[in-house]
Amino acid sequence: MTTLTRQHGFLHIAAIWLQAIRVFSLTASIIPVLLGAAWVFYEGISADWRLMPLIAIASLTIHAATNLVSEYFDFVKNVDKDYTFGGSRVIVEGKLSARQILLGGLFLFALSAAIGLIFIYLRGWPILMLGVIGMLGGIFYTATPVGYKYFGLGDLMVFILMGPLMVIGSYFVLTGTYNHNVLLVSMPIGCLVAAILSGNNLRDILHDTQAGITTTAGLLGHRVARLEYSVLNIAAYIFLIILCTLGILPILSLIALCTLPLAYSPTHSALQSRPDNPAAIAALDVQTAKLHLAFGILLIISLIVGGFMR
Repeated sequence: MTTLTRQHGFLHIAAIWLQAIRVFSLTASIIPVLLGAAWVFYEGISADWRLMPLIAIASLTIHAATNLVSEYFDFVKNVDKDYTFGGSRVIVEGKLSARQILLGGLFLFALSAAIGLIFIYLRGWPILMLGVIGMLGGIFYTATPVGYKYFGLGDLMVFILMGPLMVIGSYFVLTGTYNHNVLLVSMPIGCLVAAILSGNNLRDILHDTQAGITTTAGLLGHRVARLEYSVLNIAAYIFLIILCTLGILPILSLIALCTLPLAYSPTHSALQSRPDNPAAIAALDVQTAKLHLAFGILLIISLIVGGFMR
C-alpha cells in the first residue's frame, strides 16, 4: 500500500467519523463556553486563561459523545431509518456499525471525564457537580433506562445543559467564582440552542410518532410545537434587549440584533409548516444552528470590545 493510498484511506475514515459526530453541530457547544470566557473578560476579573483550551476540548468532546450515543440509541430504537432526516446516517448507510458508534461515544465521554478531573482538582466540588450533571445529561439524553428525549424533556434539558450549565461552567473553571449575571447572560444562547432541537423535533414529528417515541414537539403537537420554536427564537432577542436595557450587557451587545434576518426565514418556515410535509423544513435545525452561531459570535465580540472599553 502506497503512502498516498494510506493517506486517502485515513482521510476517508476521518470524514466518516466527522459525519458521525455531526461536526457542523459542535458550534452549539463551543459558543456557550466562549460566551462564559467573554463574560470573564468583560468583567475584568482574575482568570486562569491557560485552562481555556481544555474547556473548549471538554465541551466539544462531551457534545460529540452525546451525538454518537444518541445516534446509537436512535438506530436501535428504529428512530433513524433510510428515509428519515435525523442523525448523521452513518449507521443506516452502512459506513459504521452501531457498536463502533457506541464505543466511539463512550470513549469521548471518558476523555471528557478525564479533563474534568483536572477541573475538579483545581476548582473543587462545584465543578464535580456541574460535570456529573453534564455527563449524565449527555448519556441519558437517549440511553436506557432514562432516554428523556423520548419522553418530551429534550428541549428543556438541552436549554439547561447547553445554555446556563456550559456558560456557568466555563466561567467557574476560569475564575473559581460565580455570580448571577452569568446565569442571566446565558439566557439568549440557551433559547437558541433549545430552538435548534425544537426545529429538529418539529420536522421529525411524523417519523418520531411512527417510531413510537414522544419528543417535546410530539408531546405538544405540531401546531403548538411551531409556536414553541418561534417563541424560543424571539425570546433570545427579548432577553438581549432586556439585559442591555438593565445595563447587565453593554449597549454594544445590541449588535446581535443584526441576526434578525437569519431568524426570520426559519421562523416563518416553521409557522407555515405542515406535519405531513417534513421535507419543507428539512434544513430547519441547520438554519437555526447558523442563527445560534451568528448571534453568539456577535454577542461574544460585543463583550470583548466592551471589556477593552471599560
